[in-house]
Amino acid sequence: MKRVLVCEDEASIREFVVINLKRAGYEVLEAGSGEDALKLFEEQGGSVDVALLDIMLPGMDGFAVCRELRQRDETLGIIILTARTQEMEKVGGFMMGADDYVTKPFSPSELVARVDALHRRVASARNRKEVNYLEKITSGDFVLDLRSRTLKKHGQPIELTHVEFQIMEYFFSNPGKALSRTDILNRVWGEEYYGEEKIVDVNIRRLRMKIEDNPSEPRHILTVWGMGYKWVG
Repeated sequence: MKRVLVCEDEASIREFVVINLKRAGYEVLEAGSGEDALKLFEEQGGSVDVALLDIMLPGMDGFAVCRELRQRDETLGIIILTARTQEMEKVGGFMMGADDYVTKPFSPSELVARVDALHRRVASARNRKEVNYLEKITSGDFVLDLRSRTLKKHGQPIELTHVEFQIMEYFFSNPGKALSRTDILNRVWGEEYYGEEKIVDVNIRRLRMKIEDNPSEPRHILTVWGMGYKWVG
């Protein structure tokens, strides 16, 4: 069963979201606060595929819930729900480990499309048991294990979300090749993704913080000005 956790303190909005997700075939868990959301997640033994988190919550805010959930499950799909449009809020959500955001007000079709796309990526990451090509790709000091879906640098593991892993897999499969933001967006988020290409830049920034010795002077994930990025091992 496809299971979604919805954390929204406004009952009318939560009901609207829940009804449309159930119509789309999802089992939905409802929480009105961040604390309740984390409790529900634990009660389910982590068997949640996607979490929808409002930013403005009583007590623990959506950013804090996002961070906690990401620490507990690196493959969980997380979508931030926000009524604001400021760039820094979106960036803040991504830096906490979110995969996508939806700005209120949103249409039922857009919301379900976003959840469907993210659920497919999560299912792919969790169900991928066998790799029909190289199980490991080595690039300089890095080793990407496609079976365990892990990345190591100098033998030390680097924690990645499933989106970050997919980006790294794309880089490792195309070393030294300039990849446009559109290429990365279509490969990782899918051609049906509704959002902005900016999500690529934010995830690249987060990856640099994890893998580069000096993120402000990257040596591995290089910017190709006016186009996108390339990987150098």
